[in-house]
Amino acid sequence: MDRSRARLPDLPRFALLDGPSPLGPLPRFSAALGGRAEIWIKREDLLPVAFGGNKLRNLEFLLGAALADGADTLVTSGRRWSNHCRLTAAAGARAGLAVHLVLSGPPVSPPGPNERLDVLLGATVEVTTSTDREERARAVEAVSDRLRAAGRRVYVVPVGGSGSVGAMGQLLGGLELCDQVSVRGLAPASVVLPTATGGTQAGVLVGLRVGGLASRVEGIAVAQPAVVERLVRELGGMVGLVVPAGEVRIDDEHLGPGYGRPTVAADEATRLLARTEGILVDPIYTAKALAGLVAAVRAGRHDGQSVVFWHAGGTPGLFEALPE
Repeated sequence: MDRSRARLPDLPRFALLDGPSPLGPLPRFSAALGGRAEIWIKREDLLPVAFGGNKLRNLEFLLGAALADGADTLVTSGRRWSNHCRLTAAAGARAGLAVHLVLSGPPVSPPGPNERLDVLLGATVEVTTSTDREERARAVEAVSDRLRAAGRRVYVVPVGGSGSVGAMGQLLGGLELCDQVSVRGLAPASVVLPTATGGTQAGVLVGLRVGGLASRVEGIAVAQPAVVERLVRELGGMVGLVVPAGEVRIDDEHLGPGYGRPTVAADEATRLLARTEGILVDPIYTAKALAGLVAAVRAGRHDGQSVVFWHAGGTPGLFEALPE
């Protein structure tokens, strides 16, 4: 699609980024996989706030919407290792907004690194008694009601910052990648990324198509696969573009025993990247996506191709005590 014909909506936005995240080659990692593919990495983990992570892109638009609504308080939720919650706490601090987080439990003692960072960044944290999502949703509702009764103007940010408003930030990330590969004369066959709530995959896919890049976007499920197609339709409608449902590709073979539970393949991929390129990935999100990429390269599915790995961030997760 000719980018000049795209109708990018003029949504409220609160600036959190100071420029593009780096795109660079992984020559030693590629060689360790037999030189079968030329692998590049998009370093969303190097975005500038609170250990980085691609959720900052969502939060630029979510905070923009909250401020436009006159909110003075953000409420959101996630697991206790949630990158989205950590970055919401940091973004709220930048914007002068109070932040209340509801984290799925049960509580651990001492608290994990992301929870400690949440508190350091000024968020008020409540931890539920279990991993049950309905319990967490009820807690979000109760916290929001309590804050409103106290006179606060509350904006509830969806889990993972997904939804079409937040995913607009990922669409711009896709356009950013289009510019970067164009400058380098690179035509990646695929972009490989972790997918959980679906906003990253949907936004990057639509962004690449707006930017005229035909690369496949291959989501590696790190949680129960989200309904990415709906977000793709919503984003496409916002920019005047139809992306066929068949372009949504999700590989759920690397989820292992479940969300937040390590796998042998993810641990191996983590060590391989660390020991060839000095780059760290967390075991909850990016390591499983990296394991999916490693498996695909070894199976010959990227022979002779260039591939971009989308490092979504999550470095503090390296230090979490995860369930077995």
